[in-house]
Amino acid sequence: MNGIPRSYSDIVRRHLAKERQMLFLSGPRQVGKTTLCRAMSPAYLNWDIARDRELILSGEEAVAAKAGAEVARPDKAVLVLDEIHRFPGWKRFLKGLFDGWEDRLKIIVTGSARLDAYKRGGDSLMGRYFPHRMHPLSVGELLRPVCPEEVLSPPRELGRSEWEALWTLGGFPEPFSRGEAAFLARWRRLRFEQLVREDIRKETAVRELDQIEALARILSVRSGEQLTWASLGKEVQASDVTARAWVAVLQSFFFGFLVKPWSRNVASAIRKTPKWYLRDWSGIADGGKRAETMLACHLLKAVHMWTDLGLGEFDLFYVRTRYGRKVDFLVSRDGGPWFLAECKSADTSISPAMKSLQKEIGVPHAFQVVFDLPYAETDVFGFDRPVAVSARTFLSQLP
Repeated sequence: MNGIPRSYSDIVRRHLAKERQMLFLSGPRQVGKTTLCRAMSPAYLNWDIARDRELILSGEEAVAAKAGAEVARPDKAVLVLDEIHRFPGWKRFLKGLFDGWEDRLKIIVTGSARLDAYKRGGDSLMGRYFPHRMHPLSVGELLRPVCPEEVLSPPRELGRSEWEALWTLGGFPEPFSRGEAAFLARWRRLRFEQLVREDIRKETAVRELDQIEALARILSVRSGEQLTWASLGKEVQASDVTARAWVAVLQSFFFGFLVKPWSRNVASAIRKTPKWYLRDWSGIADGGKRAETMLACHLLKAVHMWTDLGLGEFDLFYVRTRYGRKVDFLVSRDGGPWFLAECKSADTSISPAMKSLQKEIGVPHAFQVVFDLPYAETDVFGFDRPVAVSARTFLSQLP
């Protein structure tokens, strides 16, 4: 893991110690999944490796034997299966493996695409696995690389050098640990090419790779913007339906993510225009967009981790009314609004929209997250009125 301790290591260890279910660990390419899981067990099989693929195709019993499940031992053997979702019969295979060897085998399944994108036609594995979504490094993880016990943590200051590295290099472990701009540029270019020319080509029915690549390049400079499907379709010479489907493909491979507008009416929320954010903020030239994307990525990581750990049901939205009032983010907790967050580079004067929307929506907390403010030793969640808070303080309380 490039020498950087990860909270996900602790999460996986706790899962193996406590749960009977398989663990599904998905996340972006090069986020550290394989390195983490190989440290948990020497029994590692990757569908993309020919000899491993042959063993998997030979059946569940051969795979269980390879993992050491037939050897008498005080604990269960641990098996890691990487990119197994590329096997057309992967769900049937995992069901047989789990049902036949649950008493002697712990199973970790990893993938560089969203594993929930491969549940078409029902989920025959229901009740047999727990999902965890792995994200790049964050302020909270650098400060506390352990499984969160509570939703929020007390504030702590991240060192200036680490803060600047996270801002400049992003949160993917290898470029962050290397700390070199030239390496980051090469790494980012190769990651983009692998996404479009390898992952999407291998795992989807999409054949218009040139148009998908053009779309990805357009979206690379639109982080933090609302997407209009008809306009986006025209830019890549496709229908609005096709543009929507291609964005969904890019989402499923963790190139970026959509944030829906907050609405108590779910059907209404689906019809409204979503906002788009990149998963990697390091290549965004505009400082305001970079700050907003960095905040969005931290919030998405938090809501995913809290939900996956069973601490509640959390989700991420933005707010925009028909009268033009807007706030960058709203985080919900167990179906109700929990806090608002407006991103600013330097402005500490509270947005009038946030003041009025806090009252109108009934949100307990409202934060103007300011990236140029110095760290302050204060629990920002102790305020019930809108306040300007340091990004370094606010992000330190998230996982």
